[in-house]
Amino acid sequence: MFQQVPMVEIDGMTLVQTRSILNYIATKYNLYGKDAKERALIDMYTEGIFDLTEMMLPLVICPPDQREAKILLVKDKIKNRYLPAYEKVLKSHGQDYLVGNKLTRVDIHLLEVLLYVEELDSSLLAPFPLLKALKNRISSLPNVKKFLQPGSQRKPPINAKQIEEARKIFKF
Repeated sequence: MFQQVPMVEIDGMTLVQTRSILNYIATKYNLYGKDAKERALIDMYTEGIFDLTEMMLPLVICPPDQREAKILLVKDKIKNRYLPAYEKVLKSHGQDYLVGNKLTRVDIHLLEVLLYVEELDSSLLAPFPLLKALKNRISSLPNVKKFLQPGSQRKPPINAKQIEEARKIFKF
């Protein structure tokens, strides 16, 4: 529709735009809450995760002379803003998942960002036992565990050649 990716063909439709694709798949597979209130919470928590991800992604292609300062800023926001917020949600209701005590798309998004955080600095997760437990619980689900295995569809860490190519494209 907008001549861009991502694009998914599913159920006779061609869907574009990340959030529309995620919402459709989550709804289809019952990962998008049972009512409007749960969906609003899922959306709110997911948007926070997207904000954090958008802060972390540029670190990969950041010029070396700026990298350390940007990493320190991102690490500060991770440990003082984002991870405490999600830990507080889990603590507030004492359940195994963020919304409705059932696996939803936001739990999968949170797992993904927690894996990114661990790649950045594994010590950042240490003060958050409920998030570590959530990460372990979701990582142990059979399909997720399979996906996280080496050789799966999960993208490996970016290499130096890819970083240089990205810097050229984004003019870093």
